[in-house]
Amino acid sequence: MTAEGFLEGRRLQMARGVLLQCIMGGYPESRFYGSDDGDLALVPDAAHIHRLPWSTPPRALAICDADELTGESSRLSTRGQLKAVIARYAARGLAPVVATELEFFVFAPNTDPTQPFQPPLGLDGRREVGFSAFSISSNNGLRPFFNEVYECMAALGLPRDTFMHEMGVSQFEINLLHGDPLLLADQTFLFKHLLKEVALKHGLTVVCMAKPLAKTAGSSMHIHQSVVEQGTGRNVFSDAAGQPTATFRHFIGGQQAGMADFTALFAPNVNSYQRLCHPYASPNNACWSHDNRAAGLRIPASSPVARRVENRLPGADANPYLAIAASLAAGLHGIENQLEPTPAIQGEFEVPEALSLPCTLHAALERLKRSHLAKELFGKEFIEGYIASKTMELTSFFDEITPWERRVLAAQA
Repeated sequence: MTAEGFLEGRRLQMARGVLLQCIMGGYPESRFYGSDDGDLALVPDAAHIHRLPWSTPPRALAICDADELTGESSRLSTRGQLKAVIARYAARGLAPVVATELEFFVFAPNTDPTQPFQPPLGLDGRREVGFSAFSISSNNGLRPFFNEVYECMAALGLPRDTFMHEMGVSQFEINLLHGDPLLLADQTFLFKHLLKEVALKHGLTVVCMAKPLAKTAGSSMHIHQSVVEQGTGRNVFSDAAGQPTATFRHFIGGQQAGMADFTALFAPNVNSYQRLCHPYASPNNACWSHDNRAAGLRIPASSPVARRVENRLPGADANPYLAIAASLAAGLHGIENQLEPTPAIQGEFEVPEALSLPCTLHAALERLKRSHLAKELFGKEFIEGYIASKTMELTSFFDEITPWERRVLAAQA
């Protein structure tokens, strides 16, 4: 839209079905979004109109809500779903607080998708090899890229806590500062967009796939969650003596109750399960533990005021609005129904069958399809539409024969 049109308040409308467009570009049957495929209104959030600092000529981006023409939020909108979850907390005098940790890879351009990704050339003319987790020198060859990332984050008002090199080859992580869940989802979305745009300027490719490289760690989007009392800001996970509260237990119980049903929301792509099937630092379970990274729900070491629950299941490929909404909705379900968690697990452990999660997209979609809880919390229209779109993507994947199949199976008798 032109700047003049935007400033005049001209309404931008979009076909309702676009909210269910699959990643290949197609759409499920129209019955999932209304046979008329009528319009939605894109209503800009006044707090999120951003001049894009990397763009010449000048351009701006406005984060919008997708509203029905009658004025209410579309049930197909993931941002709308998150706002509805936050409102349910507010009705109980509570406010959730979250922070996201996003991992990503920086690669050289990959013009042939049949070939593996490669790290970019460094200043010394060589590609990174091995593992450089937390190294202070490992990203020197990417310094100009990261300098512009930092500058663009400042220009967009995206506060950052820490940046670090992660375990994978040319893999990095950012920790965004904790705050309002909707704000953090917006910031996570903006940051991913920023990363890809700035990378293109520097002749690089940023990849937020859950598992872009074999035999190395995948990329997660861990979600740290606490709940405070409105008005006072008191963390309701800790009592006056600094001990865990019943609300804390119930929140964990709700997370455990929802993780298997919601796996397809946290791990939305075929590639998501490549990360979860190799569970080092990416646990595919609903166990909980104090400061144990093998558990899907980890309680980080912290002071009582910062007591929180880290959901380690979502990958970097997850929709931040939907992943945060699903995680918080599960926690609230536990609070409302006073669900008790299983005992905490420490050290080396075997995952009980009841706490194991789906390990393929097909299994996750089947679990979501059977979930009464998902339909109760997000509505039948959203869940059925989401499943229809993801089923199209899964079918598209199975329409292709992979190099592994040709390499290994062609010679079989």
